[in-house]
Amino acid sequence: MDPTLFAFALGMGSAVTLAGANTFVKAAKDILGARAVMALSSALLIFPAAFFVPLPSPQTWMILALSLPAHWLYQTALVRALSRGDLSLVFPVMRGSAPLLTAIAAALVLGEHLSPLAILGLVIASLAAVIFALPEKDFGGSRKVRNSALLWAVATGACVAIYNVIDAQGVRSGPSQWSFIVWLFLLDWIGINTFAFLTRGRRQFVLSARAALWPGLGAGVFSLASFSMALYGFSIAPVAYMSAMRETAVVFGALMGWWFLREGFGVRRTFAAILLAGGLSLLQFG
Repeated sequence: MDPTLFAFALGMGSAVTLAGANTFVKAAKDILGARAVMALSSALLIFPAAFFVPLPSPQTWMILALSLPAHWLYQTALVRALSRGDLSLVFPVMRGSAPLLTAIAAALVLGEHLSPLAILGLVIASLAAVIFALPEKDFGGSRKVRNSALLWAVATGACVAIYNVIDAQGVRSGPSQWSFIVWLFLLDWIGINTFAFLTRGRRQFVLSARAALWPGLGAGVFSLASFSMALYGFSIAPVAYMSAMRETAVVFGALMGWWFLREGFGVRRTFAAILLAGGLSLLQFG
């Protein structure tokens, strides 16, 4: 298969499963509990693979040491955002801001530069994602809570950009792409579970994990599939390209929020979804 087409397929598959993972987490109501179960279940699911991949090289271990804190910060910001706003509100902002920030970081750190047409598509896609988050005319909730949710969503997008660039270096550092992917998942659960344990105490931690068990397990399966496809894509395609393909998840996330969680969608968000698809098409051709 053509590498560009394969990267596109990986990006789209990653987008659908990413949206599914976050829908599971939001459906659990207890966002922190679901994220903790999700991270732990992903680690358990991928554990057998550790016996079949080479051990990380010293350079890969160094990159993991940078990547893991970035992922833990991302998870904390994500929990804050989802706890304060609807999935169809915060998810497009957090994921829509990520491609543009990732492209800037990739240009500065990795020396990856996009064509003018691709940059135009990236900007359009990012702006379209932000349109999802504009206030509804009949919005009657707390604007303070809504603004807090949006700020945490932007912080989440910044964390995504940081770990995208770090992880791209990780999968390219050898001895194989899967060494970095497997060990990242094996260690990723530590941060969010430690945070949940320290903030809630042992008894409440166990109770919240039990309550969020099935949504968390579903999210873990989807998350493992999503990020594995994204990380493998980073090894064969530019980081900004893969990031933008993955962020089509904002469309799937909004649709899932509307269908499964009974959140609003409306004409404006439908238009934003079409605009986003157009921007990503320009990125593809660019």
